[in-house]
Amino acid sequence: MGATLQITPSAAAELGRQAAVAGTAGQMHLDLVSGHCERHVIRLQPGSLGGVPVARGDGLTLHAPAAQVSELGGLCLDYRSDLSGGGFLITARSGIRNCACGSAFTRL
Repeated sequence: MGATLQITPSAAAELGRQAAVAGTAGQMHLDLVSGHCERHVIRLQPGSLGGVPVARGDGLTLHAPAAQVSELGGLCLDYRSDLSGGGFLITARSGIRNCACGSAFTRL
């Protein structure tokens, strides 16, 4: 597994919690779907769904479709929560534009 996607400790903890609730302990899947505000939006689902491992942290393995691995390079998945709720956010290095929603991006 190459270093394609980074996940923060808070994202790994929330992904692990969601995987455990869904009955797929330690296994989550990320794929990219078409977005409205930017080209790609992340979608997270429990299990591996036949994907390849793209990130590991805190006993969790995050999988993605092999065809989308190149799009994930340079991205970092974070999780933020406050009194009004929480959500996953994508942060990135230069050459990637993020939407204000935090879960959508476009490679420049």
